Amino acid sequence: MSWMKKHERLERNSLLLLVCIIVTVLVGGIVEIIPLFRMETVIEPVKGVRPYTPLELAGYNIYVREGCYNCHSQQIRPLRDEVVRYGHYSLAAESMYDHPFQWGSKRTGPDLARVGGRYSDAWHRAHLVEPRDLVPESIMPSYSFLLATPLKTYDLNKHLKALATVGVPYNEEMIKNAEKDAVRQALGEARTDISGLEERYGGKVNARDFDGQPDMVSEMDALISYLQVLGTMVDFESAKKVEGGVQ
Repeated sequence: MSWMKKHERLERNSLLLLVCIIVTVLVGGIVEIIPLFRMETVIEPVKGVRPYTPLELAGYNIYVREGCYNCHSQQIRPLRDEVVRYGHYSLAAESMYDHPFQWGSKRTGPDLARVGGRYSDAWHRAHLVEPRDLVPESIMPSYSFLLATPLKTYDLNKHLKALATVGVPYNEEMIKNAEKDAVRQALGEARTDISGLEERYGGKVNARDFDGQPDMVSEMDALISYLQVLGTMVDFESAKKVEGGVQ
């Protein structure tokens, strides 16, 4: 066949073969890489997903700082056993504002993608202070120091501003009120006016004393607020129409 003769010619000419390989790799790379520069082409927005509040973002930063991702993934695969245990499989849109995202594959502990609302704040406090009090076989270290560590809120506006430069939709009002919003969320509706916080981030924001210390906003407040929002944003009725969950 004529095409076999052309193929034989290509194999005999090393220089021509090299050029064809380079062209093939370049074309394939361009086709795969260029669309990734436009988030809207690879991640379809899902109703309910919003940027983290300043307090939740502070908790996310603590989560990353303490290396929680080394033992806990946030990636539920569309496999029956995982969906039965953890809930709806993870959608790309759920992590579209995470920098970096926390998918991972290492699970020394359970996946946390749907942990929000599954346990009380008191449970999280007790678990973080002494994990073995609740899970005797746990090898997780104690994070009791978070209770005694005041949360640094003065630079949260800089965190929001930096994320805004990479596409997270924080506006000027959110950035300006970052420190106040963090404190308001940790104090809760019973002790402060959270109407501005709700206007900026929606009425479903968890605003309360997370760490059980009403006179202090601690790093424990921030971390628990982050854990309590995981997996709670998505409207799965809308998400059913979205293809492209984590494979």
